[in-house]
Amino acid sequence: MEDTELLLLIEKDPDRGFRYLIKKYSNPIYWHIRKIVLIHDDADDVTQNVFIKVFQNLSSFKGDSSLKTWIYKIATNESINFLNSAAQKKNIKSEELAILLSSQLEDDNFFEGDEIQLKLQQAIATLPEKQRIVFNMKYFDAMKYEEIAGILNTSVGALKASYHHASKKIEEFLLKNIEK
Repeated sequence: MEDTELLLLIEKDPDRGFRYLIKKYSNPIYWHIRKIVLIHDDADDVTQNVFIKVFQNLSSFKGDSSLKTWIYKIATNESINFLNSAAQKKNIKSEELAILLSSQLEDDNFFEGDEIQLKLQQAIATLPEKQRIVFNMKYFDAMKYEEIAGILNTSVGALKASYHHASKKIEEFLLKNIEK
């Protein structure tokens, strides 16, 4: 179901329409959030919060962007807020928290990656927040720069630079940290 049809369904039958919205977006939104907050239980909680916010604010959706972009923007902001709050509780910076969380991935029963995937996640965790989010959206979600720009409220040029710098830092990290 296309987003325009989905929005019409939500207008006519809000409960049914919202169930379709959740069915369509819950999996990609969960994985988007999971790449930011890293831990399954946290991603689950943030995903629930995102859909609560989407439900509460759907009437304010103006259609200036696509529904997908709007939902991803909410998910990104909720993820960042979650990390900032968790970091504040631990009295550390959010970048330090990302590194700490990446070191706990091996113990996460829901992490199914091998050693190289673990190293990749650890490399991504060392990036500044914006580079980390841009890299995840471009590399894992295969989003277009224009779409990411709408979500992050930044220019395509800035995103390309962030992605380039992120890629170089990840490459350096992996070259240093993978046994030959």
